[in-house]
Amino acid sequence: QVQLVESGGGSVQAGGSLRLSCAASGDTSNSFCMAWFRQAPGKEREGVAGIYTLLSRTYYHESVEGRFTIIQDNGKNTLYLLMNNLQSEDTAMYYCAAGENYCLNSLSPNSYPYWGQGTQVTVSS
Repeated sequence: QVQLVESGGGSVQAGGSLRLSCAASGDTSNSFCMAWFRQAPGKEREGVAGIYTLLSRTYYHESVEGRFTIIQDNGKNTLYLLMNNLQSEDTAMYYCAAGENYCLNSLSPNSYPYWGQGTQVTVSS
């Protein structure tokens, strides 16, 4: 089992920045993929950014490419999402997720069996 705890959400104005953190614990030895997802009210959960931990290969949703950066800190067992130039459409609950198999380059929620409880990001225009 893998436990994930997110933090760092908050309220910012459009154009601002936030850094989300995800602390992983438990049996993380097979968590080859880590990712951030988000879900806005009335919308489906969508993948934002992912990383294949063995190669540090990253992949992003086109809507955040160039604005968001996913970073892994293996020493601290922590995953980060650096978010710059935030826009109102980025407002959502953000979730950290971990996957073990068939998750390379995947931003599908079905590829990730382990989830945190989320942290809210609100961007005002």
